[in-house]
Formats: sequence, C-alpha cells, structure tokens
Amino acid sequence: MEPAIRCRGLVKRYAPDVLAVDGLDLEIARGECFGLLGPNGAGKTTTVEILEGLLQPTAGQVTVLGLDWRRHAAALRERIGITLQETHLPDKLTVEEIVRLFRAFYRSGRAVEEVVGLVGLEEKRGAWYEKLSGGQKQRLAVGCALVGDPELLFLDEPTTGLDPQSRRRLWDVVLDLRRAGRTVLLTTHYMDEAERLCDRVAIVDRGRVIALGTPRELVARVAGEEIVEVQAEADGVAREDLEALPGVSQARASPGGFAIHTGSAHVAIPALLAHLDRRGVRPTSLSTHRATLEDVFVVLTGRHLRD
Repeated sequence: MEPAIRCRGLVKRYAPDVLAVDGLDLEIARGECFGLLGPNGAGKTTTVEILEGLLQPTAGQVTVLGLDWRRHAAALRERIGITLQETHLPDKLTVEEIVRLFRAFYRSGRAVEEVVGLVGLEEKRGAWYEKLSGGQKQRLAVGCALVGDPELLFLDEPTTGLDPQSRRRLWDVVLDLRRAGRTVLLTTHYMDEAERLCDRVAIVDRGRVIALGTPRELVARVAGEEIVEVQAEADGVAREDLEALPGVSQARASPGGFAIHTGSAHVAIPALLAHLDRRGVRPTSLSTHRATLEDVFVVLTGRHLRD
C-alpha cells in the first residue's frame, strides 16, 4: 500500500542564507501515529507546512496519500485535517457555529454533534469562542480539523502551553484516531507525549532527520536503560575513564557535572563512587532516571530539546 506520506531530498531555503530543511527523507505508513521531534528552529514546522501544501519546497519530491500537491490540491484538502501551532477563530461565534462552519467546507464528513463530543466540548457548545479557556480553544481547533473525517491528520505542537488536564484530553482524541486506523503526524517537544502517542518518531535537528525508530528502539539503541546524573566538580574526571568503569556504556558532561549511561545501575554506581573517591571528587548530588527521548537527543546533538 502507498504510504500516507513520502518525501525524498526535501529542501526549503529562505533567501539569502537560511536553510530550514536540508535534504530530509521521510516515509510514514498509513494508520501510523508518527512524531517529529526537535527543538524550536529544527525545521519541524517548515517540513509539516510543506507536507500540508502550505509551502512550496525549494527542492525534493513529496507525495501525500499517493497524490502530488501541484496536481491534486483540491482532492487532498478533502482528505486531510490540519491543526496549526496557533489558531484564531471568530470571537463572537459559538463552538457549535464554528464547527458547523468548518463542516460546510467538506462534501462529506462527521456530524457536528459528533465532533463536539469527540473533543469534549458538549457543555460549551453554546459558548462564544472568546469565553473559552486556552485548552478548550485548542480542542476546538482539533475538532475543526476532524470535521471532514480526515484520512490524515496534522497536529503541529497541539498541546504547547496547555494545562495537564487539557493535554490529557487531547491525547485521548489522538489515541482514539490511532485505534480507528487513521494516520496522524504530530510535532512536539514534549517527550512524554511522543512516547505515549507515537508508533515511531523522527528526531530532527538543523533540517535533517538524525534518528528514526520507535521510542523504545531509539532509547535502547542510543541512550541505554538508565541515566545516572552526578552534580560535582568534574575537574580530574575524564570521560574515557568513566566509560571504562564496569556497567557504563557512555559518559557525557551535563550541567554542573556529568552523566553516565548504564544498563546495570547496581554495578555502575558503586564503581562510579569508588572511582570518584580515588580522584578526590565529592559529588553534591546523585540521581537516576530511566532513559528517555530527551536523553537520546542530548547524546546525538549535545543539546537539550528546549535549547
């Protein structure tokens, strides 16, 4: 079956010398919830806007649902849904009126009542847009994207700035779509969101995909099982010496100290403490956590996702 999205050698250049997307290759299967991860400025939104037909690429090939935006734009708009990073809707229209307006753009789709229920706004159906909370406005934007019953849904950082409860409500919407076999492309810089929702993720940095796989595969392949972070003066502690300790797979600098990656914390921590004692280094704190996609990004780029 033709993939939902395929792009080859995607390039977007802004004059005079800004290269936002640099030869990006991507293939997303139908029925997959796929995450694009990376810090601000990594090229995520530019890539998504090209895939949505909102921007023209400088170079490269793009097909969406087997079609080309240059020849099949009208047909594609009937089959996709889009939620942008920021959505502004008319203040004096009610939730129901806004959903009904967007439903009128499609020849077929979901009933207005169904969409309002899907995004949990039944009690606000008669409320003006300006009276909604930030989380309710964002759920309404997702509802507008769902009203055409899309085969492919684009969600560009849909939960940025939302409170935890609103984030969870939107997660439930995405999980329901995933169970229904719809394709979702999600951009985010929340690692817990990607790990919970996405079948596969691509980590993007400086306009290129630098890692691709399931969240579990990437963590196991790049970061190991656990991270031990030590706050201490790192003078006299060499990375190669740390990586030679039993149970340690990688070592790296971290703010205020260093971190080691290990699959055997019960072996690595005693060896680490003994090594620091021999060097006369006294740690001020030591903590451990399960490796995450954030750790994968730090290992690959030396930066944090929010840098």
